Amino acid sequence: MRFWLGGYTADMSGHASGIGVLVAGEPAAQSPRGALTFGGTAVHAESPSWLVAHPTEDVVYATLEERGAVQAFRRTGDDTLAPLGAPVSTGYATCHAAIAPGAGTLVTAAYGDGTITRVALAADGSLGVATALSSTTDPYSFEAANPPASLAANGTVDLSAAAAALREAAGPEFAHLVPDYDNPEPVETLPVVEDPNARVSRGHHTTFVSGGLFATTDLGFDLVRIWRGDTEIQQVALPKGSGPRHAVWHPSGHLYVVTEYSGEVYGLAPDREGVWRIVTAVPVSRETSFGVDYPAEISTTIDGLYLHVTVRGSNTVATIAVLDGGARLESVALVESGVDWPRHHVLVGDTIFVTGQRSDDVVSRSVDPRTGIVGQLLHRTPAPTPTALVPLFD
Repeated sequence: MRFWLGGYTADMSGHASGIGVLVAGEPAAQSPRGALTFGGTAVHAESPSWLVAHPTEDVVYATLEERGAVQAFRRTGDDTLAPLGAPVSTGYATCHAAIAPGAGTLVTAAYGDGTITRVALAADGSLGVATALSSTTDPYSFEAANPPASLAANGTVDLSAAAAALREAAGPEFAHLVPDYDNPEPVETLPVVEDPNARVSRGHHTTFVSGGLFATTDLGFDLVRIWRGDTEIQQVALPKGSGPRHAVWHPSGHLYVVTEYSGEVYGLAPDREGVWRIVTAVPVSRETSFGVDYPAEISTTIDGLYLHVTVRGSNTVATIAVLDGGARLESVALVESGVDWPRHHVLVGDTIFVTGQRSDDVVSRSVDPRTGIVGQLLHRTPAPTPTALVPLFD
């Protein structure tokens, strides 16, 4: 069977030249087993780091990460694609896109500036008007909720207000020593220097859930944001510094979110009033290390009994059991992925495919359906800086 393969090109220090083709076994077969082969470049594109396929049209969408855009490509042959319209700007370092049920909308997330963008889709799959949705603030920032009175709207110091406060504090005897900034003459102020360690919004993932809602993760602000259409209806704050990265919607009605920095999986679900809450959490594995390991992708098995998480750093794949109807998670196993920096993975039947971003390869491994544990390495192929996989069921 075939896969579209996303990757980083030279603009992001990668070796790919666009969207690639990966073949497992016989190209036209539906079985995922068989030797892996990199089939070359289907279409040239600038760092198509994330791919998502249209559910009914022979169209695939790629986030052009460095360019801050998304672009549609139509299949023109077994192993070829062609642009379907021009790229659409969607925010600095756009890194993820997802298609709504019904395929009327594409939603993107931008790592660089946190922008969440809704893009209309035409009947033929082409991209339409892009609408940037509302931004957010850091729930852990006291300053964001309580800005100092001496800060003007543009972020510069309001010297008149500051001087008045100083004169009042100094009293009549020394008030004359405080410069008078109440005159209309322009006063030159120093530029505000941003703190290099300041937290910034970093949109990372979109997941469509039940009830016409979708959820987005903000890795920088430790937020899961719940949306209906263009309106944010709720925010769920995860622990500060956890770094929610990707999420998967589970048949039990839970949204499982993997955190890049704290190495955990959180389960979220709405209560009877529709308010989303954290209902469970578990470490990806007891064997991973904070500051060394950085979980990347999360997926669920078709039967919903297990979750898989690829972990960069230790270069492993974790298996997590889903228990008590989704309300409880339990770490089961952590095994070698077989690649360096396992950026993405997909599970097809009883075979998991893992991309090695730094080792420039893709591997396939068996998965035990009884335990969910990833087993022996089946096949490997060189592939240039791979970052995402989309299976094609021809």
